[in-house]
Amino acid sequence: MTRGRPLPERGFSLGASMARWEGPAIALLDLDAFFASVEQLDHPEWRGKPVIVGGSPEMRGVVSTASYEARPFGVHSAMPAAEARRLCPQGIFTQGRFERYRELSGQVMDIIGAETPRLEQVSIDEAFFDVSPGRYSAENPVDICERIQRRVAELGITCSIGLSTSKTVAKIASEVDKPRGLTVVYPGTQAAFLAPLPLRALSGIGAATERKLTSLGIRTLGDLAAQNPREMQEYFGVMGPRMVARARGDDRSPVRERAVAREVKSVSNERTFAQDLTSRSEIRAAIRHVAGVVGRRLRKKGLKGREVTLKVRYDFEHGRTVQRGLASPADDEADFAPVALELLDEIWHEGMPVRLIGVGVSRFDEEDAPRQATLFDELGLEDEDSGKAAGKPRDRAGLGRVRDAVRERFGDDALAFGHDLRFKHRTSDTQPMHKDLE
Repeated sequence: MTRGRPLPERGFSLGASMARWEGPAIALLDLDAFFASVEQLDHPEWRGKPVIVGGSPEMRGVVSTASYEARPFGVHSAMPAAEARRLCPQGIFTQGRFERYRELSGQVMDIIGAETPRLEQVSIDEAFFDVSPGRYSAENPVDICERIQRRVAELGITCSIGLSTSKTVAKIASEVDKPRGLTVVYPGTQAAFLAPLPLRALSGIGAATERKLTSLGIRTLGDLAAQNPREMQEYFGVMGPRMVARARGDDRSPVRERAVAREVKSVSNERTFAQDLTSRSEIRAAIRHVAGVVGRRLRKKGLKGREVTLKVRYDFEHGRTVQRGLASPADDEADFAPVALELLDEIWHEGMPVRLIGVGVSRFDEEDAPRQATLFDELGLEDEDSGKAAGKPRDRAGLGRVRDAVRERFGDDALAFGHDLRFKHRTSDTQPMHKDLE
């Protein structure tokens, strides 16, 4: 079943590569501790040492990636950087260099693309690819995956690969043997591989779904696979039969070709504050500040969205997110920031401390829907904060482009609103770096 470390707890033994592979061959490549590995590649003196990439411990940053040397200390992604420093005081803390990570990620995708055009990059450090025999190559899929691993290693970083007949099994297999592992679940062995695994091993099963399944006496993927799909639909709706099928290893989701790689679903930004915000005026100013960053990104990407999201985190463990549709697609913060401000009262009340503010815009794929014009639309009158008449017309889209052009040429500090200057030195120097492709 696997090349790499054996799985004695599951009773599987290592076997020789099959002479022939029948049916689909889907693999998931996962770059090992990617951000930290790149830092160790570029800083040879850091190799073999605990490297922690992310925000500053002094500025309430968050760990993005920890090297394998840091993990025995209990350091992991998404934990507060201050906690990581307490657990691993000898750790090397460094801010991320996303452009460098994107550069190496692109080289890895080119390596896969040289083997098959059926490549679906799902994050900066993960990609599915289809190497089914007879489609683009007569080679054994295992040999192709081994070659990809060798070529990635030549870049100075490593990857782990899971190979099977579906995305679901390939994803789970990629986690079995890390780092530098190649886990192969051959056709016909998927159900036996999945059966003893816990429910949470299946992507899409969160804490709430796990609790409900456990209440029904379902504790492993084998238990889930044995359920009647129709009965599961009564409990979980359309998701029920799909969970059963995936637990059986029967996932037929195709790998999309590189030419139609994943579209941008949302554009967002977050700011973590060195000191909690408590007053309404501070929080509203912070929302406008973050919305401004999002607006600039939207215009750079040529995107307009129909939904705005506001995220407020009160402390590291507690927070809330709320969304609202927009009257028309927007890429200007003058249009969507007032809606985000209105959402604030749904998830915050006076006196609550605020650690983080996030603003996002999504729903880019819908055609414009007709709406009734208002008097303010016709006159072009709007106040930046409230959306009410301000007394003088302006071309909002044109103004946004002018702001962007000035900042692009002269730097971000060349043109700033009061709410931008207010938070210039009060936010975490490095935000959590998501693995999203945005």
